[in-house]
Amino acid sequence: MQNVLYYGDNLDVLREHVKDETVDLVYLDPPFNSNATYNILFKERDGSDSAAQIEAFKDTWHWDERAERTFAEVMDAGGKVSELLRAIRQSLGTNDMFAYLTMMAPRLVELRRVLKDTGSVYLHCDPTASHYLKLLMDAVFGPRNFRNEIVWKRQSAHSDATRFGRVHDVLLFYGKSENATWSSTYQPYDTDYVEQYYRFRDPDGRRFMSGDLGAAGLQGGGYTYEWRGVTRLWRCPISTMQEYEKQGRIYYTKNGFPRLKRYLDESRGMPAQDVWADIESLRSWHAERLHYQTQKPEALLERIIRASTNEGHTVLDPFCGCGTTVAVAQKLNRCWIGIDITYRAIGLIRRRLKEAHEGEIDVAKTYTVVGIPTTIPDAQQLATEKPLQFQSWALDLVPGTSENPRKSRDRAIDGVAYFDKSGKRKRDGTIYFSVKSGGHVGVTDVRELASAVTRDDADIGVLISLHKPSPDAMKEAVEMGFFEAPWGGRFRKIQIITIAQLLQGKKIDFPMSITNTLKRAPKHVDLGHDQASLDF
Repeated sequence: MQNVLYYGDNLDVLREHVKDETVDLVYLDPPFNSNATYNILFKERDGSDSAAQIEAFKDTWHWDERAERTFAEVMDAGGKVSELLRAIRQSLGTNDMFAYLTMMAPRLVELRRVLKDTGSVYLHCDPTASHYLKLLMDAVFGPRNFRNEIVWKRQSAHSDATRFGRVHDVLLFYGKSENATWSSTYQPYDTDYVEQYYRFRDPDGRRFMSGDLGAAGLQGGGYTYEWRGVTRLWRCPISTMQEYEKQGRIYYTKNGFPRLKRYLDESRGMPAQDVWADIESLRSWHAERLHYQTQKPEALLERIIRASTNEGHTVLDPFCGCGTTVAVAQKLNRCWIGIDITYRAIGLIRRRLKEAHEGEIDVAKTYTVVGIPTTIPDAQQLATEKPLQFQSWALDLVPGTSENPRKSRDRAIDGVAYFDKSGKRKRDGTIYFSVKSGGHVGVTDVRELASAVTRDDADIGVLISLHKPSPDAMKEAVEMGFFEAPWGGRFRKIQIITIAQLLQGKKIDFPMSITNTLKRAPKHVDLGHDQASLDF
């Protein structure tokens, strides 16, 4: 299967594009506003406060006409999921929590459909909704296929004024059947465990624990011979014992009894348990951090993918966000499918893959992107249906730009890019972008952008327009003059470019050395073959 990145509603994508039993592993971390207070999450909704203007999956789901239609669809389908949702509605009522469960139900049904019989699913959530989601998972996948409720301790401490500190997330792990793929994975030993059991050291400082060489009571028997005056049943033949002795791997007790040295630096660690306290959440100093709010550490996904897939298997993330699942699957030689409903996520994933593998392979040739506009009619449809997504997509057509972090305070500026103005390798030059999708760009639009550029002492302003600008607007932009670069070069102070021109490959008149406003993704590090294939 080829790697595919889909832009769109994951329910539609799953139904239209992903075939039955083609996926080996599903990891999903559906967005949910767990920081909202319970009295808000469980407040009864009458549907009048429609969420039509609220972008789907934006941090929380709301009870509205769309949720009501989805609930009716689930009821029409019948079965255990229908029975469960009906019972939950009687208990919770129509509130945001129930809307969340209602919208999750058909998606989980579709995820079960696309999973192979040997597949597994990990649903990442927090304790606010985990108990409801486990009921839903039981209804979809069956209680028999529940494997673990994994507790991920994502931080060491949290200050909560009226309760115990909340420091963990939950991962609900289910197989589709009892035949689900499984490979043992390992986690580092706790410091106390190391101190207690690996308490011996060689002269060179290597830590080891002593292992029993005797075979008394061992199923399968052993080998009887004399070793240094001790005759008994041993675990290994005398030739192996001699080799251990030659390598200095035998430790003798005070009574002269031989035991095998098991070195700490040769140990895989402890078989992974259902409490993961060894993987910390991302902090500002971590190289892989991309400043995406819900980004998960790659180590978390690496453990999941190694445990439940083999190389060449297919991994699916229907809420792929900044693409951690996709990035790790790519590194571990898995095929992958990523789906997200925001173009910001799609653009970020594409950039992340490119930067991680830059100089090694043209990673863009290893996957396809489905659902993003490639023609003017596509762009017009996106602008009509999802203007904010159109804006993100339009900005992404110009490499090096990102959305304006001050958007809520400055409606005139949609995007920003920086460049080296002084020639001293600094991000001291600024380019402002304004994206227009409705009607023709006029003189007022040009003046509004020019005013923001002047106000903030920016250097260049660019209007990206879906439609051709008016002649007066073009004239007004020309009359704004030029930005004179200190190192030479003249660039139009205010520029106008259309979507059609960008799709045809036309470039904006930019200074050199534009730098990305987002943190670069770290370079790909070869994670090696799966632990299960290593011979220790």
